[in-house]
Amino acid sequence: MNSSFRRLLADYVEYHRDPHNCAMHVFGILLLLLAASLPLSLWVITLFEIQISVASIALTPVLIFWLVLDFELGAAILAAVIALLAAAAVILNHVTTVGMWSLAATISGLGVALLIIGHLVFERRRPAMVDNPTHLLVGPMFVMAKLVVALGFRRDLGIIVGKRRPASSR
Repeated sequence: MNSSFRRLLADYVEYHRDPHNCAMHVFGILLLLLAASLPLSLWVITLFEIQISVASIALTPVLIFWLVLDFELGAAILAAVIALLAAAAVILNHVTTVGMWSLAATISGLGVALLIIGHLVFERRRPAMVDNPTHLLVGPMFVMAKLVVALGFRRDLGIIVGKRRPASSR
């Protein structure tokens, strides 16, 4: 893990101490990624005789960013993104265009609501991205780091993301 990622993650963790807020972020971030992937997966372009969705192209720079910050977490996120893109493709095969836009809007709203409620109700602190917009890119890394640590891997990450806010400071 490089030092800039360590600092970004530690700063992000300060805004996400409450386990309920963290759980809401898991679902909120997944829903937002899926919601963004749905409309972008509608458009497919051909590059070098290979068809690729605009969603895949749009996610490539951020996936590279995540891989550079921490290769193992980035690879885990890449696997999750592949699953999300596959889910988006399945959804698109079963809904109309109007249905897709309705679903994307609904799950976007739900995702944002989960993040806002997590901060207002459980954390009682404004979202990290308000103070540092790069935290928008750190959120998925945080969620994956929490998962990896919960599964018993990456003790180096556990030192950063495993801390919990004491009950008395609520």
